[in-house]
Amino acid sequence: MPAGPRSGKAARTRARLVEAAKEVFAEHGLLDTRIADIAKRAGVSYGSFYHYFDSKEALFREIAAEVDARLRAPVDEVILPRGSAMAPQDRVREAIRRHYETYREEAQLLGVIEQAARLDEQLAAVRTKWQREDSAQVADSIRLLQRRGLADPNLDPTVAAEALGAMTYRFAELWLADQGVDTDFETGVDTVTRLFVNALGLGGPRAEDHGM
Repeated sequence: MPAGPRSGKAARTRARLVEAAKEVFAEHGLLDTRIADIAKRAGVSYGSFYHYFDSKEALFREIAAEVDARLRAPVDEVILPRGSAMAPQDRVREAIRRHYETYREEAQLLGVIEQAARLDEQLAAVRTKWQREDSAQVADSIRLLQRRGLADPNLDPTVAAEALGAMTYRFAELWLADQGVDTDFETGVDTVTRLFVNALGLGGPRAEDHGM
């Protein structure tokens, strides 16, 4: 990807192109979006686009990575930290809430990203990699909970993490991007949280510090 000019003005122009592209991609999808549309929305010339990006696909992948990073943040910020004062079930709820809040904010764009990932092998590979990383981290958390007697000891942590992750991500797409589920936000969050907590057997005493 071109580095582009490094002045403050150039940085602002690049940021405008990214924000304009997010809007245009969300409205028209990846295939039907033209570079001219992005440049026009950003208020720059067509040629200026190529000072910053090799192609619309390169820009789209950058945007997808930024949005996916925001979706992943609750795992690092809520699920993984050790020694939290929150009970495991409360941490699960908070992580799911934050994940769905981000998905709701970017639902239209994420619908496009999900569709593009089914056709773009490079994008699909990146998303598969981070999903596996997240699943591995969640599996480690489940093992820790099992050792502390807080989660069902009969569960396979790897399978449980993959299955629960698939439920969480796929439901977000079905509910918030495709609008295939008619429910309010709180009910959606509460239902997925209950399924997650019950599946792991986390309904025990709410000690002040369980770790995870």
